[in-house]
Amino acid sequence: MSARLMQGNEAVAEGALKAGVRFFGGYPITPSTEIAESLAKMLPQVGGTFIQMEDEIASMGVILGASLTGKKVLTASSGPGISLKQELIGYAAAAEIPVVIVNVQRVGPSTGQPTAPSQGDVMQARWGTHGDHSIIVLSPWSVRESFDLAVKAVNYAERFRTPVILLMDEIVGHLRENVELPETVEIYPRRTPKISRAEGYEPYKPDADLVPNVANFGEGYHIHVTGLIHDETGFPVGSPKITREFIKRMHEKINIAADEIIEVHEEFMSDADYAVVSFGGTARTAYEAVLNARKRGVKVGFVRLITIFPFADKIIAELAKKVKGIVVAELNYGQIVNEVERAAAGQCKVQLCAKYDMTIFEPEEIEAAIDEVSGNA
Repeated sequence: MSARLMQGNEAVAEGALKAGVRFFGGYPITPSTEIAESLAKMLPQVGGTFIQMEDEIASMGVILGASLTGKKVLTASSGPGISLKQELIGYAAAAEIPVVIVNVQRVGPSTGQPTAPSQGDVMQARWGTHGDHSIIVLSPWSVRESFDLAVKAVNYAERFRTPVILLMDEIVGHLRENVELPETVEIYPRRTPKISRAEGYEPYKPDADLVPNVANFGEGYHIHVTGLIHDETGFPVGSPKITREFIKRMHEKINIAADEIIEVHEEFMSDADYAVVSFGGTARTAYEAVLNARKRGVKVGFVRLITIFPFADKIIAELAKKVKGIVVAELNYGQIVNEVERAAAGQCKVQLCAKYDMTIFEPEEIEAAIDEVSGNA
């Protein structure tokens, strides 16, 4: 297959399409708009549907409805739009509706700097909607990985019946690289009921993996969908016991598969006394900083978070036992560093290397942080 020059945003659209997405509802917003533009062209060619809604709230609502009819769905936005989607992201989590939300991050808060890169939406991705809820968040660092993680996001949404956030940033979203995309990908199908309509079907009765097999609207099963706490029939209940079991299952269906979901990329760790932890577009600069530091004799390793949530607690805990210090490089005032510090549990020094001035990192800036934590400054 010949290589193609494409943008990270375009690769997301290609990956979603390859994974079976056939419905997109969205609203144009920089720097995510190329995803909508690409799918506006491609979806009709495969019998899919593209719809531009009047705002971000409606965009989220329309993909929930489409998903409930059996379509694999996607929406894409950036900071202010993601803020507007939060209530319905919570609804998707509670009603267990498979949806993928792409956030191509830009500087905030509020309107911020629309075309400038940032990674300031990390905690919004995890906790943006109210209440105790689980979620899966993935972050690519290249155009090809944007394709691959778009496929994975769709598959995870279907497998776990949960919202999945593909946490891009403007760096990767607008990055252009020559990539070879696969002809075929592994596709996780929509879960279907394992009981006939005549056998007393309970749509929210979970399988052994704690995920229910909710019938699609229009398939003849009688189902009720609500954002209220509900029992296995799907109807609201006011029971403390069922509320506790419901919220616990929302988390446990992700937790029991965490070792499989959590993915990191490590290099130069065999002899490392120090490590740089990063993610997304910033990890590209962090990698070069690590290479430069090693050329100067500093034994520093590279750890890139591909899965942001569920967080790689065990991996970071083991890392903290091995090294003397960790530099966390992120394009914000300091967010993922708090997760690293929590997981490291005081076993080594954790130092933030933050940048939040609408410009990307230079390798020298991360090198300086490496030198500081290693005592070479």
